[in-house]
Parts: sequence; structure tokens; C-alpha cells
Amino acid sequence: MVNNETEPPRLRGWLTMSLGLLAVVLGGVWTLQGLDYLGDSLMSGQTVWAAVGGALIVVGLLLIIFGMRRRSRGQS
Repeated sequence: MVNNETEPPRLRGWLTMSLGLLAVVLGGVWTLQGLDYLGDSLMSGQTVWAAVGGALIVVGLLLIIFGMRRRSRGQS
């Protein structure tokens, strides 16, 4: 182990940040499909998917912020 044996591993917040990043990307795709910028799917042109995608982007950003705060608290 590279760190001191008495210190716990510093992996706090990575899962939350990763899920947040996935939510932002997925929400972006859904928004673009809902606004009909990405065609050839059942979701294209459906404004409800643009709204759901926008909400998912906001949730993803909140998860990223929460993960970053948790990670910075674990390092101090």
C-alpha cells in the first residue's frame, strides 16, 4: 500500500461523481433527442424528453457537486 497503513483509502465521492457525470451525459442526449437535434428514434421531437433530460442534467450536476464536497471533506 502506498499510503500510510493507518490512513483509510481516499475514494470518497467518486461513485457519486461518476453517477452524476453519467446522468449529465444521458440527460444531454435525451434533451437533444427531445428537441429533435438527434433524429431516428422514438424520442425525437417529443418535448417531454427535452424536459426530462433537462431535469436529469440538473440532478447530475447536483450529484457531482455533492461528490466533490464529500471528497474534499474526506481529504481534510
